[in-house]
Amino acid sequence: MGTPTTPTTPAEAASLLRLVTAGSVDDGKSTLVGRLLHDSQSLLTDQLAAVVEASQVRGLDTPDLALFTDGLRAEREQGITIDVAYRHFATPRRRFILADTPGHVQYTRNMVTGASTAEVALILVDARAGLGEQTRRHTAVAALLGVPHVVLVVNKMDLVGHAEPVFAAITEEFTRYAAALDVLHVDAVPVSALHGDNVVTPSTGMPWYQGPTLLEKLETAPIGADPAARPARLPVQYVIRARTSGHREYRGYAGQLTSGRLRVGDPVTILPAGITTTIAALDVLGEPYDEAQAPQSVAVRLADDVDVSRGDMIAADPLPQMTRDVAATAVHLAERPLSTGDKVLLKHTTRTVRAVVTDIPYSIAVDTLARVEPTDGERGRLRMNDIGRVLLRTAEPVAMDDYRDHRDTGSFLLIDPAGGDTLTAGLHTEGPA
Repeated sequence: MGTPTTPTTPAEAASLLRLVTAGSVDDGKSTLVGRLLHDSQSLLTDQLAAVVEASQVRGLDTPDLALFTDGLRAEREQGITIDVAYRHFATPRRRFILADTPGHVQYTRNMVTGASTAEVALILVDARAGLGEQTRRHTAVAALLGVPHVVLVVNKMDLVGHAEPVFAAITEEFTRYAAALDVLHVDAVPVSALHGDNVVTPSTGMPWYQGPTLLEKLETAPIGADPAARPARLPVQYVIRARTSGHREYRGYAGQLTSGRLRVGDPVTILPAGITTTIAALDVLGEPYDEAQAPQSVAVRLADDVDVSRGDMIAADPLPQMTRDVAATAVHLAERPLSTGDKVLLKHTTRTVRAVVTDIPYSIAVDTLARVEPTDGERGRLRMNDIGRVLLRTAEPVAMDDYRDHRDTGSFLLIDPAGGDTLTAGLHTEGPA
């Protein structure tokens, strides 16, 4: 899970905000994204010209901002070849990667991809319709994935007469629901994406709202905890073997630091073997460095001749838990159900191991948050878009953190061993969902 673009330096990571948009069909999400891009002057001249021309062909006097995203979304929803549309834009204050997820209920699973690395979730609601099942489902997914900040965007305020009581009622209901999901702080903005009210510029039609615009909230939203401040985790993606000019063998272990710092001389542990050694050298983009930190990609050379392979993890204290019994909150992504007793492949960082589903004790009804347990004599089962609790037993130990502490090393995918299809996204948590 993750976005297609990863900062290569700590400075780039510090200036970048990842956000995900989610909402029901016809809530105006395409228009909102188009308005953000248009009014923040993040569109190329030819992109704008193409939309203006297409809008004129449709007989419209003004550009249809939804066209900036609908072309890609149509392709995605017809063929499922693109499950999330990523948009890059920038203002003088910050750079953004926006994951625009589908609104149809059958594509709820795709929000998992967009929200897996997001720091802000924009939950869009039509002011006329209020909270629906899909709104609640998207909010539950954002909460389960640990998205740090949630912004409720109440759209189409122009169609309810810019009425403050409508906005207040929706905000109160949403805040109660979010609190039940342990989302304790919700920002809310009343907007009209069609007319640009409170998206980038303040609205003249809602003088009762004195808060920041949506873009101002995004520009000032705190970026999450520095990944370099957590214990070091380097899943080994590639083993580099080469002969140096002096005919000595070079052996490096390359991957992306998901968290923490590594310095020359630091003690580390190779997992799952549990062998301890120290860092002899660090190479970043072929150049020697004394220190590397998340999210940099790095090649590590070790002081001792130890056996390290792709899928191993180089880690610093405190170490992740080595376990064969994995308890997780899971979002099922595939049409084929996931059932107790199923044999699967568990893909965790760069490591893939065989596993069996030992139990699915309950699913979660996202509208009420109630646990739905299997009836007597029936095996636990998750169907597409279901969220539930899954217990697994792996054939080999896996070095897994709690998802609430490390999103990258606390998440995994379940894969069909026969066809290679992705079945389920899991979040390893010891406590209840």
